[in-house]
Amino acid sequence: MLGFLVRLLPFWVREPLLILVGSVFGVRIMYLAHRDGAWMPAAIGLVFLVFTAVRVHTVVRALRARRAAAPASAADGAATGTAKPQPQSQLQHPAERRPTAQAAPAASVAAEKEPNAWGQAVAAVAVFAALGAALWLGPQLLPADDDGTSRPVSCADGEDEEFPSAYRKTPRAVTGDELCEALNRPDLARLLGTPAETATAVSGTSGTAPLTDGKVAQPEAQVQFDTYTVHVSVTYNHLSVAQYVKLMEYGEETDVKTLSVLGRPAVLASDHTMKIEIDLGGSASGGPVGQGPLARTLSVALDAKDQGGYYDITVWSTSGALPADSALLDIAEKMLPTLPERTV
Repeated sequence: MLGFLVRLLPFWVREPLLILVGSVFGVRIMYLAHRDGAWMPAAIGLVFLVFTAVRVHTVVRALRARRAAAPASAADGAATGTAKPQPQSQLQHPAERRPTAQAAPAASVAAEKEPNAWGQAVAAVAVFAALGAALWLGPQLLPADDDGTSRPVSCADGEDEEFPSAYRKTPRAVTGDELCEALNRPDLARLLGTPAETATAVSGTSGTAPLTDGKVAQPEAQVQFDTYTVHVSVTYNHLSVAQYVKLMEYGEETDVKTLSVLGRPAVLASDHTMKIEIDLGGSASGGPVGQGPLARTLSVALDAKDQGGYYDITVWSTSGALPADSALLDIAEKMLPTLPERTV
């Protein structure tokens, strides 16, 4: 269809257009082939350039033929103007000469209406050069809405969220959205040892601790990457980290290590996550609750005096691999100073 439309164009529009398109595409493809070191694009670019050379040769021949025809027409006109005068008896009657006199202006008008080949060629080249420049430079000059790169996901705006009454009773308790903003740091992937990854999902909730009848605020936030998932929660209760460590002695936590983070008591421990299978096939219940991959948790007291309450920073992966403990410490040292300290 495109070839048929091109053939309908006048010669002095069609040929300059084909020359322009062939030269632009040929040079561009040859440049890309040279940059990438590929021979197949180079062969395609060479075909475009050969096609362009053939069209240029055709235009040159047409121009030479047009210039050669112009002197011949001038010579014919000169020969007609110097013809031998006819005898008076052979001259036409004035009435018979009128059609000839009227034909001359008509011929001059037709000559004036004849399109200018050079004007058509220049106009075609100018128009398609402008279109080519717009297509070539457009992506660089115009702001792109989608550049093909993945953008980090952001936390939801919870301005209209209604918080449980435990948050109003807890001095300076952070919300799930504030905790999400603090955790979803631009350097979080780097702190985990996977700097090339981008967060795929983030969330923040302003809930309460289980088995407390909604009286203990416990905001949570989670950031998920392809390799690791980071979960942070804050529990505003009266349980100190020292008491928490004693409870671990009766639990199933392994590799327990006490330390200090930002001058606050802290403890590192490992435990398995829970694996829950949900059957979406229509049955009333899903599969049994099983043991999930191992998780590493850093618990840090809300204040240096360890008067109750703690942060839990937990990392796990579906493969079971865990980052070094230094990653959890780096996250805590970067994130905790951005959160308000609880007023005692």
